[in-house]
Amino acid sequence: MIGGMAVAGQPGLGQARQARKLRRIAVLLGAVETDPEAQSRVGAFRQELERLGWIDGRNLRIDQRWTGGDVGRLRAYVADLVASAPDVILANPTPNVAALKEATRTIPIVFALVSDPVSSGFVASWVRPGGNITGFTNFEPSLAGKWLQALEQMAPTVRQVALVFNPDTAASGGAIFVRAVEQAAPPFGLTIKVAPVRSAAEIAGLAAGEDAGLLILPDLFTTNHRDEIIALAAQRRLPALYPFRFFAASGGLMSYGIDTHDVFRRAASSVDRILKGAKAGELPVEGPVKLELVINLKTARALGLTVPPSLLALADEVIE
Repeated sequence: MIGGMAVAGQPGLGQARQARKLRRIAVLLGAVETDPEAQSRVGAFRQELERLGWIDGRNLRIDQRWTGGDVGRLRAYVADLVASAPDVILANPTPNVAALKEATRTIPIVFALVSDPVSSGFVASWVRPGGNITGFTNFEPSLAGKWLQALEQMAPTVRQVALVFNPDTAASGGAIFVRAVEQAAPPFGLTIKVAPVRSAAEIAGLAAGEDAGLLILPDLFTTNHRDEIIALAAQRRLPALYPFRFFAASGGLMSYGIDTHDVFRRAASSVDRILKGAKAGELPVEGPVKLELVINLKTARALGLTVPPSLLALADEVIE
């Protein structure tokens, strides 16, 4: 009775204790909210958090924001999220992390699918990030050679490869990708053409010859405009290699790159460690672990390409 009387005398005490147990995570994404791929990434993040004991609405509150690549919206969301002081922020992609870095030096930030965190100034090094930021990358230079090798096997007549990206949104302005691809190209006898695009109109205006192919780089812009890029490749019958599975699932010829859902699951583990007391700057940055090759046979047939058995044997998924 004494315990009951004490609580009865202070009706807000139980609620206050519960409020102290509720931790807060902000999620800041560059995709549009209606993008099924982005939603499935967040779903993977939430599922892993639940597996680790963090249940939204019970001991956790997750606040999601979607910029859709809009710079003005990004500024407003960053200011709002930082002012609300969550326990940790999950951010993707590079422009969102850059905006958050400028806005706070104290709130822990975990990035996902960032290509060049050191040159971007997010961390001091992979092993010892320092500061309040850590996370998971989606690129390492060795991927460039594998991209070109897969494209050459799929379309042996290709002699010129256009690198498609937006220098305003790609990591390090795209320099990290261009450098890696140009260094990997000589053994394949391929000519590399840098093809920056900043709008849907520029995508439609991409020039390409009969012996040309496309290499679409990891970038917020290419992700948000994947339908236009895939349509262009189909219209001009251009063999194209994309960085993530969802491009091939949307009709692209083939993709080779990191499993994006796996990255978001792993990001949940880092968030869990931070909520339990770890410092973001002491958690090493982690690189690509789970890579997948996906081939769209329907698109290959439409382009008049015969997929070599050696390439099919390496595929993690074949879309009929």
